Amino acid sequence: MTDGPTFRSNREVAIHVPDLERAEAFYVGVLACRVVSRSPDQLDLDTGQLRLYVNRDPGAPLGYIPSFDVADYAAARAHLERAGCETVPVEGHPGLVYFRDPYGFVFDIVERK
Repeated sequence: MTDGPTFRSNREVAIHVPDLERAEAFYVGVLACRVVSRSPDQLDLDTGQLRLYVNRDPGAPLGYIPSFDVADYAAARAHLERAGCETVPVEGHPGLVYFRDPYGFVFDIVERK
């Protein structure tokens, strides 16, 4: 085991879609998820056990992106980069990045004390 930040999974998942209205029609209209909040670029949905963030993204849809909580974002990011994780810029959200693990899977980290 290496010294470094602690990563704890949470119950949040993000997806990226080109058409937010169509996504809302499906996730709310068909699956009956509850809208927690809505902005022009994001839906925050209560799906039951998971919180689903649906992000407007003009690029190709991104699959489900799990999220991990960390106490210190900067330290966790540096740790991941030293470990060889690539950063994945989030289109339309300057400064926001996801991380790609050695197998190509993408995940997010969120700072929570």
